[in-house]
Amino acid sequence: MSDSTTSSRELWGGETRKAIENFPVSGEPIPASVARWLGRIKGAAAHVNAELGLLDAAKAERIGAAADQIARGELDDQFPIDVFQTGSGTSSNMNANEVIASLAGEGVHPNDDVNMGQSSNDVFPSAVHLAALDEIVNDLLPSLTVLAVSLEAKAVEFDDVVKSGRTHWMDAVPVTLGQEFGGYAAQVREGIARVESTLGRLGKIPLGGTAVGTGLNTHPEFAAKVRARLSAETGLTISAPADAFESQAARDGLVEASGALKTVAVSLTKIANDLRFLGSGPRAGLSEIFLPELQKGSSIMPGKVNPVMPEVVTQVAAQVIGNDAAIAIGGMQGHFELNVFIPLMARNLLDSVKLLASSSRLFAEKCVDGIEANREQCETYAELTLSAATALNPYIGYDAAAEIVKEASHSKRSLREVAREKGVSDEILDKALDFRAMAKPRG
Repeated sequence: MSDSTTSSRELWGGETRKAIENFPVSGEPIPASVARWLGRIKGAAAHVNAELGLLDAAKAERIGAAADQIARGELDDQFPIDVFQTGSGTSSNMNANEVIASLAGEGVHPNDDVNMGQSSNDVFPSAVHLAALDEIVNDLLPSLTVLAVSLEAKAVEFDDVVKSGRTHWMDAVPVTLGQEFGGYAAQVREGIARVESTLGRLGKIPLGGTAVGTGLNTHPEFAAKVRARLSAETGLTISAPADAFESQAARDGLVEASGALKTVAVSLTKIANDLRFLGSGPRAGLSEIFLPELQKGSSIMPGKVNPVMPEVVTQVAAQVIGNDAAIAIGGMQGHFELNVFIPLMARNLLDSVKLLASSSRLFAEKCVDGIEANREQCETYAELTLSAATALNPYIGYDAAAEIVKEASHSKRSLREVAREKGVSDEILDKALDFRAMAKPRG
């Protein structure tokens, strides 16, 4: 969709003006994508109502043309109502009706014509679901795929870099740097799959339920025809609800999608934290990898460089997790036939989608793609880790291996030297203390 442009005049009417006066809360309007999807839905609805013989064809064409302007993002400035408004989104639905009627011209009524066969209670949540579906499919999932591919490339590049594993922040048996990056890539791929698994339910919309789910004042074929038209226009999978009353009263599809985004945020936090720890230093940290140097890291310490992209990713993840908490609370507010926290849920879910998409792309392009391995440091740590004695267990037993570790640690000598002193043959040592074979015992 195009960027928004500014109209030369106010196209809204009295109901929008009342809402502007009633809700001067945050200064933040509803997400632009929701307004644009309101336009899409109302344009499709007008054409379908004309097809069903309920709306004059000429009026439908004018309504459709006006709604298309909203859908293209040309009238974002005509949706000024604060996102913290009536919980059904009625104010923003009326806002859309008034703007479209104003543009469509004489004889077009905002409720009788533009809102025909609809209620705020089914149209607004439908717009929210479809805005989220659209942005996840066309922005977030491609961005996560970029990050997964970037991590997979590093897994291949670092496949032969042996290093010390770490558990509990303590030295563990050797692994390869490539194995660690392969794990990160798999986390992102699993996150993609988790998000994808929510899309079918996210695409089930309550359109056609009108006020309470019964479909009062709408044609029985209206909803199916509008869904088909929207699917054909966008390529998105848009479906009927499992049950009209479930779809009207509950926003579980939004809660589920947000939960998947929260899991992605948790995964990205683990990956970003690992990368900044692995790149810590350059002299007093782990320094197993070199992160790209993007900017000065201190206004007072010359030459200092910080892991700025991992820091951005972890901040984004914290915001997404916070957004999810509010969405979960919002999801609880489905009392009887309607949920009344839909604007808040829309704001937070679409914010999470946008933040995860942009930060994932930046993380891949400005951080992961430029990572280099400090091969010498990695191999030094692999040789120093006393946990490599684990490989001696099958030959001399756990207790004897533990004695070797204790003596090597106390005397600051190598495992090999102490083991040889205690009678372990060079043949066994050469076989057991092969760090590359230890990192890939099944390879």
